[in-house]
Amino acid sequence: MSAALKGLDVSRVHEDIRAARGLPSECYTSEDIAIAERDGLFANTWTCVGVSGDVPNRHAFPTTFMGLPLVLVRDGEGQLRVFHNVCRHRGYRLVAEPCAVKVALRCPYHSWAYGSDGTLIRTPHVGGPGKHELEGFDRSKLGLHQIRSQEWLGLVFVNLSGDALPFDIHIAPLLDRWEPYVGANGLDALRPVETGGQMEMTVESNWKLPVENYCESYHLPWIHPGLNSYSKLEDHYHIMHGELGAGQGSLAFNFASKEGIALPQFEAWPKEKRNIAEYIAVYPNVLLGLQVDHLFAVWLQPLCASRTREVIQLLYIGDDATTEHYEEARVKTLEGWREVFAEDVDAVEGMQLGRSSTAFDGGAFSPVMDNPTHHFHRWVASRLGCNSTALHNEDASLP
Repeated sequence: MSAALKGLDVSRVHEDIRAARGLPSECYTSEDIAIAERDGLFANTWTCVGVSGDVPNRHAFPTTFMGLPLVLVRDGEGQLRVFHNVCRHRGYRLVAEPCAVKVALRCPYHSWAYGSDGTLIRTPHVGGPGKHELEGFDRSKLGLHQIRSQEWLGLVFVNLSGDALPFDIHIAPLLDRWEPYVGANGLDALRPVETGGQMEMTVESNWKLPVENYCESYHLPWIHPGLNSYSKLEDHYHIMHGELGAGQGSLAFNFASKEGIALPQFEAWPKEKRNIAEYIAVYPNVLLGLQVDHLFAVWLQPLCASRTREVIQLLYIGDDATTEHYEEARVKTLEGWREVFAEDVDAVEGMQLGRSSTAFDGGAFSPVMDNPTHHFHRWVASRLGCNSTALHNEDASLP
């Protein structure tokens, strides 16, 4: 166990929800615990670290995940790989800015160069001036360290530890859950767009607070009065899907009708269930929202213990949905969600400010309204190695 976690008491997280207390304040404010989370919580599962659209063919895109420098590289055939962004020679940061990769990634320090597959291909003067080869120097053992990765729904996931289940097995429970709505391969029809397709914001809060807020509908009447006017508190149900995630669903989501939006819809979606929508936090840092005519995916990038970047990407159904004909409908959809997500900012930032109180003891849970949020707290505590407990599906059947 990390030194940062020693003495961290989360025992009451695992109690029955009526007596449970949430994660203590230091889990939201301590930079040491944030690093412990990276290595003990994010590393052992599939974690989102970027957006596919940021990396065109023959390009490299550097990013940082909780202090860890990474680089996403796509070759000429469209294959994307993720590497630790560090030269194998003297540990210099290899890629500082997004760039095209014509032949190789070249380290600015001593000009060692790597192919888009991470292979070390050039080592100028390694054997002395003008001597680019050296007997006994094996380039094949000095390629970039590659990280297991997978693209899905326009996002880039990595498994830093390398020992998680294959991604298709990891995500299968969610696909099985949504198959009655989207069909066996329905998510394959989703398309990203440039207009009406993406937004982002930065919130002054720990990454866990947007997840907690997303998992519950309890706050709708006060934080989202517009949304609550047609998708009311009583129209919502809980989702708790084992180790995969938790969230909520609505039986009365009719945003499209309210705004006069007509977008292509999933062909398999039952007509009598057009107003059902589901909002699931896929642990640790992706929030998915599925509606009959689009899906949104939110990537939470922890910038520090008390700041989080949110990248929201909307995906639409089929090639026709990406055309100019549907541009106005896409923009209205994006702006509708922009309003909803903006309303959440004060909520999560207010919770972060409250974590500075010495009187806060982790907070209580409503045994009726907060079940998915409690589920998330238990998942975090278990992943950090603090009193681990099994998580099961609860209230996870489709309506």
